[in-house]
Amino acid sequence: MRVRTPLGSAGRRPVGRRTLLGSTAVLGASAALAGCGGPLGAGLVGSEVAPETLVFWNLFGGGDGGRMQDMEKVYAKAHGGSSSLQATTFAWGNPYYSKVTLATVGNQPPDVAVAHLTRAKPLWDGGILDPISEDDLARVGLKTSDFNEKAWSAQVTDGKNIAIPLDTHPFVMFFNHDVMDKAGLLESDGSLTDLSGVETFESALEEIKGVTGSEALTSANVSETATPWRLFWSLYNQYEDATPFLSDGGAKITVDEDIYTDITARLQKWVEKGWLNRGIDYAGSQTQMATGKAGIYLQGEWEISTFQSIEGLKFGMAPIPTLFDRPAAQADSHTFILPKKDRTPEQLTQALGFIKSMLTESMTWAEGGHVPAYLPTYDSAEYKKLTPQSDYASAAENAYYDDAAWYGGSGSTFEATVGAQLALVQQGSTTPEGALSAIRSQLQTYLDTPSPL
Repeated sequence: MRVRTPLGSAGRRPVGRRTLLGSTAVLGASAALAGCGGPLGAGLVGSEVAPETLVFWNLFGGGDGGRMQDMEKVYAKAHGGSSSLQATTFAWGNPYYSKVTLATVGNQPPDVAVAHLTRAKPLWDGGILDPISEDDLARVGLKTSDFNEKAWSAQVTDGKNIAIPLDTHPFVMFFNHDVMDKAGLLESDGSLTDLSGVETFESALEEIKGVTGSEALTSANVSETATPWRLFWSLYNQYEDATPFLSDGGAKITVDEDIYTDITARLQKWVEKGWLNRGIDYAGSQTQMATGKAGIYLQGEWEISTFQSIEGLKFGMAPIPTLFDRPAAQADSHTFILPKKDRTPEQLTQALGFIKSMLTESMTWAEGGHVPAYLPTYDSAEYKKLTPQSDYASAAENAYYDDAAWYGGSGSTFEATVGAQLALVQQGSTTPEGALSAIRSQLQTYLDTPSPL
């Protein structure tokens, strides 16, 4: 069990030896930036930042980036202007998490950073994060009951709060309103007919195919590994006796082979029936639904902005239908983390106050599709009126996060490895058994390797 070191000058929990050794070369190579006064230099190699300035790192580009900047402006305005906040956006994925790790090891972390919940766990295991106690939350008027229970419980690690969830972003179903109407799959109020049960869903796919003359369902699987994984993990966890794919922190593969085979063979059947695309890239899958060549598009809810930008397109959104025993959807959460740092009580309050400000402004964040984890926003009349965002909000209650592993989580080696094989299954280039054998072989090195953090 971890023992918390008090936040302040009393000391720091030791950083793992592997983290320190693995980071030394990169930090040395970054020394040329030591004179830089910008955010990168400040974060990695210690350029001067005004003591009263809060340093915040994130990985949000596109529409999410714009919304986050709007939220940041509210904080800055309330705290004396732009000099109160230095916010920096880095490239999404592994490069970002490497920067957070290296900066923390170099004793120059940001005050607050964003992390996917599934990536926060390896950071914690590597000694990169400070825990957040109930007393810490109370400093700024927060408490555990303010948050979506599923997201909050998922971040608890070793009995400690390691992150504060901003949202849940689940895998969901988009549908073309005109196509579904012609297929007789809309209620009189325009809402989607209940498609629960695999037989009901497959019958619906046949009806949709009759309207489109092509696929009923589109899901990216060419030059794309995340989507095949998200689709599989959503359906796999709809079985009540589904086992973890990975166990013991990523040291064992424990996927239920019968359920795995049922899901992957069924997806191949959908392809053979002409219901699901054999091979299509990310943009192509969007186009299929937007142009009415498919009735259903499966993807993360963040693509809401893409379809809202298409003039004349009438679409809706809903949770993934429950085809088997229970509702389930693959999901992750954006969270706020406190990289390990010697903080005075005042600095801790400042960091948590910034997080509270972001949570208070999370209605802005919800407009981009993410389901608010902060219940005062989620339960508000304003959010309930926000459609189609609130139409799939229940998916957050049935979120299934990726299993904890140092090589796992959003944008990870695990996701790329497994997703690539699942994509080949959908394309008909390999059998379910062949894909699982390849997954086992390709992950073996990671299974055998202790966390380098």
